[in-house]
Amino acid sequence: MKKIITLLTLTFSLLSCSEQDSIPLELNSGEYMNELHKNNVGKIAFMNDWIAFDDFKQKDFPSQVILNNTTDFAFRMFLGKTLSYYLSQLEPQLSTRELCDNGNFQLTFYVDNKQVYQYNLQTGAGSCDYKNSATVYGIPLVNKNNPDHWGRFLWLKFMKKGGGQQALSGDAHQFKIEVRSYIEHKEFKVGDIIAQGEVKLIMKEQMIDETQEAIQKIADTYKWTISNENYDKELIRELNTKIAQNYFKKITSITVIKHGKLLIEEYFNGADRNTMHDMRSVGKTMASTVMGIAIKDGYIKNENQTLNGFYDLNTYQNHSKSKEQVTLKSLLTMSSGFDGTDMNADSPGNEENMYPTSDWVKFALDLPMDKTKTIGKNWDYFTAGAVILGDILNKSIPDGLKIYADEKLFKPLGISKYKWQYTPTNVPNTAGGFQMNALDNARWGQLYLDNGTFNGQQLMPKSWVQKSLTKHIAIPNRENEYYGYLLWNKTYNVKEQNIESYYASGNGGNKIMIFKDIGVVIVITATAYNQAYAHFQADEIIEKYLLPAIQ
Repeated sequence: MKKIITLLTLTFSLLSCSEQDSIPLELNSGEYMNELHKNNVGKIAFMNDWIAFDDFKQKDFPSQVILNNTTDFAFRMFLGKTLSYYLSQLEPQLSTRELCDNGNFQLTFYVDNKQVYQYNLQTGAGSCDYKNSATVYGIPLVNKNNPDHWGRFLWLKFMKKGGGQQALSGDAHQFKIEVRSYIEHKEFKVGDIIAQGEVKLIMKEQMIDETQEAIQKIADTYKWTISNENYDKELIRELNTKIAQNYFKKITSITVIKHGKLLIEEYFNGADRNTMHDMRSVGKTMASTVMGIAIKDGYIKNENQTLNGFYDLNTYQNHSKSKEQVTLKSLLTMSSGFDGTDMNADSPGNEENMYPTSDWVKFALDLPMDKTKTIGKNWDYFTAGAVILGDILNKSIPDGLKIYADEKLFKPLGISKYKWQYTPTNVPNTAGGFQMNALDNARWGQLYLDNGTFNGQQLMPKSWVQKSLTKHIAIPNRENEYYGYLLWNKTYNVKEQNIESYYASGNGGNKIMIFKDIGVVIVITATAYNQAYAHFQADEIIEKYLLPAIQ
């Protein structure tokens, strides 16, 4: 029995309770695993190196831990009862499986006796059988050999979103974790502390040389006039230092265009001016850009056209009247009403279900409509919708999307090096993966800043730019964030000034930021793909370094 529990402690399955058997599960209060466990109930031990439970001794409760870029970090908590037992104290009328479905751990992080972050672990983390049997939990926070554990994502959220990295910088700090149970049934309830522990935590910063800190000299380029405007160089040197120290991870380039001139151009982690950056879903915005040009040229009537104008929807599965009412605009604003979202792995229309199929458009058009959504009203991130837009462009333009984009967009912008990915049916992929270098991505962003003009030529209609940079729909569960035509919107606060941005965004923390009010375009490229910290660190770079430096 002990060996089974130990193995579970190391792996902590992420299966949701809803995926478990519907067989009734008897509430189990748990048991002590050994004498060490019995003597340390309610305590948390921190570890620099992972120590298996069977090998864990009293001496392995350290008073100090030193962290650097190569060390692991974990904690083990010793509970007196199972999680399901603690949850039953909050909602005694619920069955064991209902307790699992509605509750989990609440973790609170303190630095120097100040609460910095609190997180309610999602109910799907940990199987119901495990919640009803385990009394000892080993949680890797920084672990190179177990990168997908929920503890690692919790740590990254604490460090990047919760302000932990800033709170722990500098000298030694007292770090503390408190663990409680929580349940959200008819109301939200939190139990008493069931485990806690603290340790002196020292974050060792990586030493760098002056060349890594120095601002990189901008070489002449025909694509941009180099700006001679002043900016806060100390802030940029500090930013370069943090990238070199791996405080900001996997950043490959930062480019700032101000008033149409190249102000800052920095490269990191082996990238240079010629690097073709895979900015993932930034490429979705290409469908919107080309759509505006195609409407100007008459290949598409307008964005209010519906899907039945381009497809015989009767030939696809789950045909309905509402599917016929899906507009190009609703696809552009991620409000098409399909039963698909990339925010939920169990969604029928999740992008991960699309990629293995041989026809991505058929996959999308075969999906049923979501009866809980209203077309044009309910936002939901839906990659397959962007694929439909690319396919419509490809079939509506005589020579196809690739040739048209080259003739109408890239050549006029002076962009000759770029790379499309392709769908299984050989259509340019507007789900993402489009590649260009940093300076060309900046030129694409500048086109929006200049209302669709370049060198006096109106490449994209001004009216389309205005529609694209409009808050068409609010993004759920995000305060003051909106969506335009395959462009995001948010406002940063810098020096007590609100600065609005529209931006293309991609996995890994890739951004093309358009700040119309201050005449600035910022491009950040990064390879932090699928990392929880990726977008948080991009926001920190923009709000704490780049915008303050150029204001």
